[in-house]
Amino acid sequence: MTHTIFIDGEAGTTGLEIRERLEARADLELMLLGDRRRDVEARREALNSADLVILCLPDDAARDAVAMVENPEVRVIDASTAFRVDPMWAYGFPELSPERRERIMAAKRVSNPGCYPTGFLALIAPLVRAGIVPADHPVTVNAVSGYSGGGKAMIAEFEAGTPDPFRAYGLTLTHKHVPEMTKHAGLSRPVLFAPAVGNYRQGMLVEAPLHLEALPGSPSIEVVHGRLTEAYAGARFVEVASLEETEAMTGLTPEGLNGTNRLRLHVFGDRAGGQARLVALLDNLGKGASGAAVQNLNLMLGLDEGAGLT
Repeated sequence: MTHTIFIDGEAGTTGLEIRERLEARADLELMLLGDRRRDVEARREALNSADLVILCLPDDAARDAVAMVENPEVRVIDASTAFRVDPMWAYGFPELSPERRERIMAAKRVSNPGCYPTGFLALIAPLVRAGIVPADHPVTVNAVSGYSGGGKAMIAEFEAGTPDPFRAYGLTLTHKHVPEMTKHAGLSRPVLFAPAVGNYRQGMLVEAPLHLEALPGSPSIEVVHGRLTEAYAGARFVEVASLEETEAMTGLTPEGLNGTNRLRLHVFGDRAGGQARLVALLDNLGKGASGAAVQNLNLMLGLDEGAGLT
């Protein structure tokens, strides 16, 4: 059986990456509008005739597109921020829990996670569920991404002239990812988010430092690492590096998983307790965007979860 897929916004960075992952697959047929992609009626027809639609649009445009879908059989994946905290939409991070995976598989509407939240939630959500990190604990997340995460304008800026080698942003502490990270981590206190962009194209590191002695029972890094390992046992695209491997490392590059849908978690720290640095490594255009969308597509259509992904 061949499923028809329409990517609304296929000319954008995420849309192009998704198309590249899908166009070689024999089990899928892409509906391409070409020069008609800005034609409202052509889009409306595609939005209502595809088996599954992937929206790669700004938030307001994504809301408008969803409003145009009148066919109740059409499944939708939205890659914008518009629906990530909407309870009517399934949050598309299947590894966070078996219940979440089951909801994605049954859903007609799935919101793709953000790249930064993907790394953060993978690190913190299992610890909150286990009571290791209390829901009201003040949690900080520091992260750096390649400039491709900023879209076409930022890509053009960094690839022309002499851009900054490193740029901190989100300095008002009101970044649009904060509600998403706070809600899906199970936290009651807003996350303090400190993002940055580096002068390289893609790949990211997301870090959540913890004062272990400030947590209930002063858990050791073995306890933290053990909970993460348990949470992702058997996961196809999420792995937890061993403590021995992590202890032997002298550095970590954000480009280490580029071109893949993989997510790798590290627990750095003092085995005797005290402090820990939880670090997630992923491709912001892979597991942080297009790879995640393809993974969700596979689940929603009842296909092999890893089809078209590495």
